[in-house]
Amino acid sequence: MKGQHRIVIRNKRIQYDFVLKRNLTVIRGDSATGKTTLIDMVREFDENGEASGVTLQCDKACTTLSGKRWEIELQEIRNSIVFIDEGNEFIFTNEFAACIQKTDNYYVIATREGIPSLPYSVNEIYGIRNSGKYGELKQTYQEFYHLYNVEDYRKNIKPYQILTEDSNSGYQFFKTVSGRKGIECKSAEGKSNIFAVASEYMKQEQAQSLVIIADGAAFGSEMEKITNLIRGHQEIVLYLPESFEWLILKANLIEDKEISLVLNAPEDYIESEKYFSWERFFTAFLIQKTRDSYLRYAKKELNSSYLNEKIRERILDVIERIELD
Repeated sequence: MKGQHRIVIRNKRIQYDFVLKRNLTVIRGDSATGKTTLIDMVREFDENGEASGVTLQCDKACTTLSGKRWEIELQEIRNSIVFIDEGNEFIFTNEFAACIQKTDNYYVIATREGIPSLPYSVNEIYGIRNSGKYGELKQTYQEFYHLYNVEDYRKNIKPYQILTEDSNSGYQFFKTVSGRKGIECKSAEGKSNIFAVASEYMKQEQAQSLVIIADGAAFGSEMEKITNLIRGHQEIVLYLPESFEWLILKANLIEDKEISLVLNAPEDYIESEKYFSWERFFTAFLIQKTRDSYLRYAKKELNSSYLNEKIRERILDVIERIELD
């Protein structure tokens, strides 16, 4: 499945109207915030149709998944939007992540906690608020969550240290670029380690401005911890592009009309069955587009061409409000 899918579901008391753009959407919130009501309505319509008193409009079939037989039931679900309520502990297992990874479904999961085994985007975490007589999905986290707060200081950020998610090409790029400016760059060796590494850094007496750079396309599970840390340390800034590969594609280094089309509406090109996260898609897409050029890209080892002054500057130009060049 790919593309945007609008869901309008209502009964006599309440209506939900929202659009899904990715294969993984997470709904956060405490009890009595409307998560279970939404999923119950989907279940009622799936089982009894309009006789349930629920009306559901969507171009894809909508269903629910729950209980001990989830794995067996999932095998029968194709090209559908699957809703899963909180309390189903299987969503936190590696088995669940493995099972849904190669399916052509979209998943909407209600939970009060992050789900580390799933690579969901910071842009696809929602809360539910009341808007008049209707229920409306409201984005809880947005890309550049803390970076926009830099506007309050009315100046660009010059980091004292940069912390990246892993030690692949993105880290190699930022380490080289920051090293030229005397800025330390460190890898957390995985997104799940970022909180601990950043926390330890901020305990140091000499700790100064820290910029955390991670792949926003798959960083959703870490957002609650990191944003709580940021609230206590205003000198921490969080920058979350879709991925490092997305930054390169955004820099217009490659003359290819398809790239701009894809960047304008990635959801229209990314098949959920093939790519578990947008980060994986952008990696494959960049590799494909640079395969026969001097910019040939590899995930593990950065091509030195990307450190060429003009190319480096064009990539850095995409990164707003962080002073690295």
